[in-house]
Amino acid sequence: MVEDIADSGVAAEELKQFIERIERLEEEKKALSDDIKEVFGELKGRGFDVKAIRQIIRIRKQDHSERMELEAILELYMNALGMT
Repeated sequence: MVEDIADSGVAAEELKQFIERIERLEEEKKALSDDIKEVFGELKGRGFDVKAIRQIIRIRKQDHSERMELEAILELYMNALGMT
């Protein structure tokens, strides 16, 4: 396969296109990451607890039934440990 790529201009061009596509996507991912950091900075600047916001975002990604099950288990464990 490596020899085919080295000998074939078509395969080399295809490989180059894939690599360039990945590079563009990585740039977009970096830009989105920077935008998210900026929003968290705004939240913090307005007095919101960023750690709590991150937890809420994680929770909102969960399926409702999964979240309810996890909360029930957490409550059970916390009761067992005398934390409530």
